[in-house]
Amino acid sequence: MERILIIEDEKDVNQLLAQHLQDNGYETVSVRDGLEGIRQLRGQRFDMVLLDLMLPYKSGDEVLREIRKDCDIPVIVISAKDLVGTKIDLLTLGADDYITKPFDLGEVTARVVSNLRRYHMKNRKKLLSYQELTLDTESKTLTVNDAELELTAKEYGILELLLQSPDKVFSKAYLYETVWGYEYLGDENVIKTHISNLRAKIKKHSGTEYIETVWGLGYRLSK
Repeated sequence: MERILIIEDEKDVNQLLAQHLQDNGYETVSVRDGLEGIRQLRGQRFDMVLLDLMLPYKSGDEVLREIRKDCDIPVIVISAKDLVGTKIDLLTLGADDYITKPFDLGEVTARVVSNLRRYHMKNRKKLLSYQELTLDTESKTLTVNDAELELTAKEYGILELLLQSPDKVFSKAYLYETVWGYEYLGDENVIKTHISNLRAKIKKHSGTEYIETVWGLGYRLSK
């Protein structure tokens, strides 16, 4: 489920947006000041931010600058300010869209859907997904059920190959020569140890190991 952070200091507006987005299948987290918004962004994963400008402690444009230092998730500014210059400034700072108050909830939904679609299309090549597993090939991180796992370089290399071809059986020799870069001389223990460690890390967060042994042939993702 896609997660949206709502940073809006007006309680009624915040609740209205949260309820509407939840009704449309999104998970939301609501905060009412800029500092708390930044804290949430640094501690959790979000797919989008709805951002007001007039916020306590840290203004919307300051929050936007902070967001763009760390990530490229879509940010839709929702504000009563309807000046062309303000919109241009915020789009230049890194906002993806701008909605003026008072707004129509149908328009908000349409903008959310449109911006998330563009974001996911842009990042599709960076992500390899299989059921509960998502491997980010740019940051070299694995996410299992929203939990980010730390992988060694070799574990990452093995899993990237498996995710690129979910139906393919990879021999121990192929995995070793591709991931380690050396000729395979029959030492199975190296491969087995890394596969075992990788399975254990995944199972801790998913309940399943995901990597299947095909006896006499090698490994593939579990069906």
